[in-house]
Amino acid sequence: MSTSETSRQIAAAKAYFEILDGGRLPDELFEPDFAFFFPKFGVGRGLDEFHSFAAGLGAAGLHATHYRDRLNYIESGRQVVVEGATFGKDGEGRTWSGGETPGGRFCSVFDFDDSGLITRMFIYLDPDYTGQDADRFHWRRAKAQW
Repeated sequence: MSTSETSRQIAAAKAYFEILDGGRLPDELFEPDFAFFFPKFGVGRGLDEFHSFAAGLGAAGLHATHYRDRLNYIESGRQVVVEGATFGKDGEGRTWSGGETPGGRFCSVFDFDDSGLITRMFIYLDPDYTGQDADRFHWRRAKAQW
């Protein structure tokens, strides 16, 4: 894989977060029948399902922004893995900040085709951003570090 292809894939992943944080879904970055995964949603396919998924998050009042200056991009072949954190608030006005609160850290895996479009995007995170599911925390630590 050439350096220009690697740069193009990382640039596309960076553009994804920038456009998303700007308030729009970056449809132009995806192959039309791409697959995506999000915890509690499961696997979806294509832009229509992606828009439905995003509408569900919006209906729940979830507003997340990525700490784009802290994202770690790892490229291997046709994949870019991005590790990072978000901050935001839920529909009840509760806030989180990844690294300071239980929720907010994530890892996204992007697969690309020959033309540089995203064919697969799997997002791994705990969707309990604000730690409301405390009864199922299995550890009680004197001083938790997030």
